Amino acid sequence: MPITAILALEDGRCFEGTAFGATGTTTGEICFNTSMTGYQEVITDPSYRGQIISMTYPQIGNYGINSEDAESAAPHIRAFVIGELCEIPSNWRSSQSLPAYLAEHSILGIEGIDTRALTKHLRSRGAMRACVTTELDAHGAIAAAKASPSMEGMDYVREVSTEKPYFWNEESREWRLPNEMAKQTGYHADLPPVRHRIVAYDFGLKYNILRRLRQAGFEVEVVNSRTSAAEILAKKPDGLFLSNGPGDPAALGYIHQEIRSLLGKMPIFGICLGNQILAHAFGGKTFKLKFGHRGGNQPVKDLRTGKISITSQNHGFAVDPDSLPPEIEITHVNLNDSTVEGMRHRELPVFSVQYHPEAAPGPNDAAYFFEEFAAMIDQSKKG
Repeated sequence: MPITAILALEDGRCFEGTAFGATGTTTGEICFNTSMTGYQEVITDPSYRGQIISMTYPQIGNYGINSEDAESAAPHIRAFVIGELCEIPSNWRSSQSLPAYLAEHSILGIEGIDTRALTKHLRSRGAMRACVTTELDAHGAIAAAKASPSMEGMDYVREVSTEKPYFWNEESREWRLPNEMAKQTGYHADLPPVRHRIVAYDFGLKYNILRRLRQAGFEVEVVNSRTSAAEILAKKPDGLFLSNGPGDPAALGYIHQEIRSLLGKMPIFGICLGNQILAHAFGGKTFKLKFGHRGGNQPVKDLRTGKISITSQNHGFAVDPDSLPPEIEITHVNLNDSTVEGMRHRELPVFSVQYHPEAAPGPNDAAYFFEEFAAMIDQSKKG
């Protein structure tokens, strides 16, 4: 027997659908993702902590869930909103259906929603707090949405960052069919030798970022978001990587301070939240976007070359360009709304981008940034 579920927005708009996955009540900021594939990567991206995600692609669940495509150890979304659910996946890699996976992790799903109407509403009114429930009526769900905390001022990084430091030693090759010879000789046989040792701050790090770093010749030690600058310097790394992550970058003052202390001490590369943290470390500010950039089709222009890339993005905040000091050069802008998509220090070996060069899911246009980071470290070592 289908179970009715309600999606209620804080402004009073309600949608009724059918529940799948878990049942109950949950709240969070609702936003939409325009990716046509990669729902498993979206569900397991730590940057979505505290959020309810609606997929604009009409049918979700077609290829099920498998153990290799997760971007972290567990899902991070609060609820999943879709137009039509495919309950019986068709994919030889699938080990579990989407409803079973969400139920296993106690995450609510709701299907049968007019996601086009929902997306148009959010584009017009902006991202807002919401409630998904199989227990409350519409009035109760709206009240629950209004009572839930705002994304502004929230530090979700503490919830998703690793507790203990570790070295990334997992499978890092480009994905391919299983190869018995590779299993016998070692999965890392066709990876490049280690060129540089770096430390990566885990603000909500995705597995494919670590794979890409290893493919570019980096040995990576991952550390907790509360690791001090002194602890980083004591490791004597060749470079520092600042990861993606959830929440409001302005709420991370304890991180801004440590990164500020590391400027000029080693080459630094940041992506997504790492880009915004660097902006604060430079003395700049960030602001909340009306409905954010989430999906694999965001056009970005490199102001230095004029080249345009289609990029994968997932963020609800952006850097205020007018707040940046003169020594910071804006290198990339979003062609949809002209927001900052990349920065570079004019004197120090520090650069960052707002989008995801590891592209999981999404296009590979920006994968070259990992090589740029390696080249920057090479140059730094030459003095």
